[in-house]
Amino acid sequence: MKGIPVKWFYLIALAFVWGSTFILMKKGLMGMGPYQLGALRIVLTTLFLFVFGYKAILHIEKAQWKWLLVSGFIGSFFPAFFLALAETQIDSSVVSIINSLMPLNTVLLGFAIFGIASTRRQVAGVIVGFIGTSLLIFKGAELHPSQNYVYILFVILSTVMYAANVNIIKRYLQDVKPVYIVIGNYMTIFIPALLVLYWSEFFTERTYAHPDFKMAIFYVAILAVFGTALLKVLYYKLIQISTPAFSSSVTYLIPLVAIVWGLLDGESFNAMQGLAAVIILVGVFLSHKSEA
Repeated sequence: MKGIPVKWFYLIALAFVWGSTFILMKKGLMGMGPYQLGALRIVLTTLFLFVFGYKAILHIEKAQWKWLLVSGFIGSFFPAFFLALAETQIDSSVVSIINSLMPLNTVLLGFAIFGIASTRRQVAGVIVGFIGTSLLIFKGAELHPSQNYVYILFVILSTVMYAANVNIIKRYLQDVKPVYIVIGNYMTIFIPALLVLYWSEFFTERTYAHPDFKMAIFYVAILAVFGTALLKVLYYKLIQISTPAFSSSVTYLIPLVAIVWGLLDGESFNAMQGLAAVIILVGVFLSHKSEA
């Protein structure tokens, strides 16, 4: 549509796809363990990317591989396992909500480590979004007292890694095409993921005998192709055409999608959490309003 910046289309598409990954992880964990899911997700994503984009490797300069390696581990490898571990104890919608801490970490890391400036309104937007996220977490804990919220630490650590990755891409890989970044990322973490998959006893009769194993493979395959490979390309493109604060604000919208999926799957959600979601959207607006 004329007059609407293209970055908003990327933002909305990413919110829907990314918000759906949490329910896919939840379904996948019904037939396999968290380490198996995380490793298989990476392996399938790498194979998919290699088949359709192996020629991209030829366009990656030698000096860029160092940052692609770092980006691959902190932006894809470790979060794949941390989020899967978190969902073994916490509802998928709650995990997605906690994931909204990422924009705050992006601004803080960008300013403190990478020297990337953010305007007052962008910072205000992140803070407002953080307040809404905190309210959602608090109400989630009330609704689910039996869940082990220590596992929140895995999600928080993932948001810190995602935030660092946003700033690394913006600073060191700005001139690299998004599809090259994604393929380079996954090529560097493929072997480690394959080793984890073997270590997790994925290739055993006991794993194959699980009654939900085949459906788990199906969900992880969808997660790998749409929720990881294509999502990463879109996300890195958004990072390059906008500011770190705006690109990371997609995580404010992710919980809204994940909550809908959670409700459809029988998870709980109340009016106060709905109010918190509105506050989060205000944060998204503020983080964008200051940009030209």
